[in-house]
Amino acid sequence: MSETIERHEFGAEVGRLLDLVVHALYSDREIFLRELVANAADAMDRRRFEALTSAASALPPDAKVRIVPDKDARTLTISDAGIGMGKDDLASSLGTIARSGTRAFSQTLEAAKAEERPSLIGQFGVGFYSAFMVADRVSVTSRKVGADEAWTWASEGQGSYTLEPGTRAEPGTDIVLHIKADADEYLEPHRLDHLVRKWADFITVPVAIVRDGKDEAANQGTALWRKPKSEITEEQYAEFYHSLGMNFDTPWATLHWRAEGQLEFSALLFVPGMKPFQALEGERQSKVRLHVRRMFITDEAELLPSWLRFVQGVVDTEDLPLNVSREMLQSTPALARIRKAVTGRVVTELTNRAKKGEDYESFWENFGPILKEGIYEDFERRPEIAPLLRFRSSAVEGWTSLADYISRMKDGQEAIYYLVADDAEALKSSAQLEGFRARGLEVLLLSDHVDAFWPEQLGTFEGKALRSVTKGNLDLSKFVPEGGDVAPAEGLDAFVAAVKTALADEVADVRLTDRLVDSAVVLSAGGAGPDLQMQRLLRRAGRAGAGKPALEINPRHALIRALAAAPESEVPEAAGMLLDLARIQDGDSPRDPAAFARKVAASLAEARSGGA
Repeated sequence: MSETIERHEFGAEVGRLLDLVVHALYSDREIFLRELVANAADAMDRRRFEALTSAASALPPDAKVRIVPDKDARTLTISDAGIGMGKDDLASSLGTIARSGTRAFSQTLEAAKAEERPSLIGQFGVGFYSAFMVADRVSVTSRKVGADEAWTWASEGQGSYTLEPGTRAEPGTDIVLHIKADADEYLEPHRLDHLVRKWADFITVPVAIVRDGKDEAANQGTALWRKPKSEITEEQYAEFYHSLGMNFDTPWATLHWRAEGQLEFSALLFVPGMKPFQALEGERQSKVRLHVRRMFITDEAELLPSWLRFVQGVVDTEDLPLNVSREMLQSTPALARIRKAVTGRVVTELTNRAKKGEDYESFWENFGPILKEGIYEDFERRPEIAPLLRFRSSAVEGWTSLADYISRMKDGQEAIYYLVADDAEALKSSAQLEGFRARGLEVLLLSDHVDAFWPEQLGTFEGKALRSVTKGNLDLSKFVPEGGDVAPAEGLDAFVAAVKTALADEVADVRLTDRLVDSAVVLSAGGAGPDLQMQRLLRRAGRAGAGKPALEINPRHALIRALAAAPESEVPEAAGMLLDLARIQDGDSPRDPAAFARKVAASLAEARSGGA
């Protein structure tokens, strides 16, 4: 028999490829099983296709891909009942990269009708070599349909391979992997079952794992997203949604469609009905699963932008190649077009449901803060995202939109006013709102982590500028307070100048204001710089450019009048107390909390003793 063994050297490109596959091409060793199962499925699809014109090529009724682990022999065998390969096929497909069995077969189908084409998953001559990541020797015994003899190809992946007559009773292929010492996990049936369900659960070819001598089904074989919607029940949708992860709720929205034309793909996506247990703030990548011809490829293709990362589901396409670049699919032009189409479809669904009011508020309460990130990150989609935003307001109960706000604006009002702070409840009683409430001006109340960033990126909505009420240059003089015009304050210029001198190192300016009613002081930001909330965030992060706030003083407040009448020597301490009061009103701590507490305690004691 040894005289019939032929030894061949790999082509130079194959030697290089083997090194790349084992050490660089694939980021995860377990990928090898996906590749080999994909190749087996290809071979069976090819046989099924040829059976259309040749009855001799018909698949056996019980045809399947069998995965057989043998711990004693330390081998893992993947068998199929596919088209098989002859001696020349083995040499050309496994001995060189210049030709690939699946690629060559695909080229013969260009003139075939689409409905007659088999589902070719991979390119055999490339994915096959991933076997050497877990095996130190691989043998392939194959018998081609219509041939009487079988042939065995074998290699240790070290630059050469052998060909010799083999034994196989029926057409098809057996791939035997002699498992490396550090790859014992791939001899465990439960591990193999997990990998098949992860990577190949929905391919149409049955896959079985041999456990204790019995074939156990390892894949579902039915891709729900490829079925017509009319054939799917709500229960089936719910079951699939629950299988995607730790989902126990009912989806708020189900999107199932097939795109046809220049770009073809099927998609089944879900918007959850409740927040997931795992926070979405830390993980910012979309985890929608990418399949190619039912074969799972990755959940890291970022099929949706980060501001839609709450969407779950599957996108399955015919238009992506599965070859050497399988790990680099993100950079392909076809995937970029799929991303754009899928994002557009999700945004359209949100827009339609927002217009109809289909429980949109529950969606917003779950995922509104994430959707707002799109305003900051996605320039192209801003006009579509902005109408989807919802806010609390100083004027109405519940949620309101920017369009609704504009419909309630006062005559002559040119801006959409908003206030940002960390605490949603504190916003309702903020001193920043006093002048706006007195003039009947509505203010949107923003308290999400992203609210300090996106309003300036949006800039305007329907021609109305967005303005933070903490900007000190807002002119409200055209709007008369409910109690009538405010009388100009007099006799405080010297006091204001003294306070400004005392706080020169801590504030940018000290000035009188007519936008306070009940409070003595309030902080504001400079006209050209960031608003107060952004200044706080910058300071907390130790970032330069935070700027200093301005201290605005209510000249009609009794405290201010009393301090202005006090001796000039008391102004520095009074100025510090006013600044601390303003900081506390806006949710900040006093500059020196301990010293501030002592001063308050002393004042209370003095007042009580004086009253006694």
